[in-house]
Amino acid sequence: MVPGRYQREPFPARDEREKPVVASKNVERLEHSAVKLTVTVAQADVSKKYSDTLNEYAKNVRMDGFRPGKVPASILERKYGDEIKMDAMERIMEAAVEEAVKDIEEKPIVYSTPTLEGAPALEEGKDFSFTVLYDTFPAVPAVDYKGLEFEVPEVEVSAADEERELKQLQEQNAIVVEKEAGKAAEKGDVATVNYRELDEKGETVPGSERQDFTFEIGTGYNIYKFDDDVTGMKKDETKTVDKDFPADYEYKELAGRKVKVEVKLTALKTKQLPKLDDDLAQDVSEKYKTLDDLKAAIRKNLQKNLDDRLRQEKEKGIVDGLLKRATVDLPRSMVEAELAMRLENLKQQMGISQDEQLDRLLSFSGKTRDDLMKEWREGAERSITTRLLLEKLVEDGKYECSDADLDKEWKRMADESSLSVDEVKAEYEKRGSLDYLKDRIKEDKLMDAILAASTVKKGKKMAYVDLLKDNQ
Repeated sequence: MVPGRYQREPFPARDEREKPVVASKNVERLEHSAVKLTVTVAQADVSKKYSDTLNEYAKNVRMDGFRPGKVPASILERKYGDEIKMDAMERIMEAAVEEAVKDIEEKPIVYSTPTLEGAPALEEGKDFSFTVLYDTFPAVPAVDYKGLEFEVPEVEVSAADEERELKQLQEQNAIVVEKEAGKAAEKGDVATVNYRELDEKGETVPGSERQDFTFEIGTGYNIYKFDDDVTGMKKDETKTVDKDFPADYEYKELAGRKVKVEVKLTALKTKQLPKLDDDLAQDVSEKYKTLDDLKAAIRKNLQKNLDDRLRQEKEKGIVDGLLKRATVDLPRSMVEAELAMRLENLKQQMGISQDEQLDRLLSFSGKTRDDLMKEWREGAERSITTRLLLEKLVEDGKYECSDADLDKEWKRMADESSLSVDEVKAEYEKRGSLDYLKDRIKEDKLMDAILAASTVKKGKKMAYVDLLKDNQ
């Protein structure tokens, strides 16, 4: 998990001469790391800012009967008085807030724009007071990580795991051929079918018809799940089947319904698996000369995947322990920003750009964007709190990423890929991800230190495939 760097100060630097003198200010911390800031600007500064605003209007306003820049102030105030006063007030508040937060700890975070409380009025000859609300960076406690205890499943790579991986490589390198005439369809065969849903009169239900649909029997990769019904059929055979779908069926349009489906098997192919020999190893990759080479690589990859997965389990145990020991009063705007980012990521994964498109897709599963936000909120809060606590521990522990650390990481990534060290470095630089990599290396050092100070107990025994399944 890579720490996310939160920006704390959104205000740009201003010319000191533009800033009014803040006569007084009061900072009140509210729940969810919100702040109530009350500021008073002295009457002299109010008058000056109002006068400056009035002069700007005088220079720019065009009125019949007056030369540019020569409209009397009294006429401007009569015609544009409310507008000028509002403009001056906004300038005063913006500059005063910037000045007021400069030397206080409770600065606005980038996600939160200060909002005005109430309706303050600018009155001639008086000090001007106003109140704004905004979110500030939350207080992050220095949590003690020593003495954490948690369990990690006990898992080993078995011969069955190695055989399963080898079988998958066989499947990936299989060739598909026409099945012998007159042979019945079996699980694992590749079937091509025409299908349609029938109404009570035996007519086609509009929109249900599909031609030349190809799938592997036994995978369930078809909306009506007619794998078992196709099994035993022969090429050019047609069958009408009754299907009864449960109320929680994954396809909403069929949930809770009983339907008739006509299926015609138009083509049937079978897969021929390659032999487990040196030729297969060489087909998988030129790196392997013999089947033993391939098997050794499979064992190595399985063990690495297991080590990585168990590391994730340990880090999860650490995070769970830290979250029990410390709480962070998260600003609402920070959580909303995290949720918005997750929504944008989802849209990118789905290949859509408009919220309306997402709404339509969600409606198929009976959900809305608000439903997603509610589902994600707890996870978003956990994620933010975790990042803040880890950033604090990294900072307090003064963990660094040296050039030697980076060189070691470049080499590790290159060894695990088909790229050279220079190519790996170039890819990170192109993506602008170097800082994220450095943060991850610092965090890895922190995790190593916490693990050394923790008690890791053996959990329940699990099969390798079950451990990976839990991570999906």
